[in-house]
Amino acid sequence: MHVYDERFPADPAWPVPPPNAPASEYRLVQRELGLQRCVVVQPNAYGFDNRCTLEGIRDLGPHARGIATVKPDVPESELHRLHAAGIRGARCHMFANAPLTWDDVPAIAARVASLGWHVQIQMDGRELPARATQLSELPVEIVIDHNGKFMEPVAPGHPAFQTLLRLLDSGRTWVKLSEPYATSKAGPPHYEDVSVLARELAKSHPERCVWASNWPHPGSNPPPSNAAMLDLLLDWAPDEATRTRILVDNPARLYDFRN
Repeated sequence: MHVYDERFPADPAWPVPPPNAPASEYRLVQRELGLQRCVVVQPNAYGFDNRCTLEGIRDLGPHARGIATVKPDVPESELHRLHAAGIRGARCHMFANAPLTWDDVPAIAARVASLGWHVQIQMDGRELPARATQLSELPVEIVIDHNGKFMEPVAPGHPAFQTLLRLLDSGRTWVKLSEPYATSKAGPPHYEDVSVLARELAKSHPERCVWASNWPHPGSNPPPSNAAMLDLLLDWAPDEATRTRILVDNPARLYDFRN
């Protein structure tokens, strides 16, 4: 999920005014959905200024972790400061107008490897065949956002989706089951063109999947129901044992939750 707070200025390069979605409002979502742990992901709107995310982690307490956005030349001291504050990964948003380039990704991975962080990649999944070698050679584990985020949904047999499955086979890649509304052409309530991919991911690689609410659903107007997004997991992962892996066991390992 993300935290936005109007007390923190948006990056001047970000074209859209961010919402106001402080950590206190997410506590209501946690109570609604019965969630205890959370992972605060640095919003693009704040660029490399992680202050809002760090405050959100602090406000949400010991069951919160975070994903920061850092530059390739981030000082070692800053990485240790972020780690102590609960950061466990570096976000690389690889769409147009992103503050990072693909050339930056290996450098960032090398900087964070000693801390045991992963690199979180958000990209158009259709580009995975062209990027698979680069991603597989990174010295850290990677997390692929939003069911691969195929901007034009593909069939499970498509070469790009098969590339995602091969990356998961390596045991060094994870995928988030989340945000079907961003890419689906079929639409609610089932988002079937994306759900068919999420079901295959949960079935074939349950040990490499995590779930995300993506609250407050930035860019989605109107936003989807939080409860409906969690209920989709009942379809994507029909058995309770698989859901427990996705919601409890896998994130405990990936995000360093010790209790």
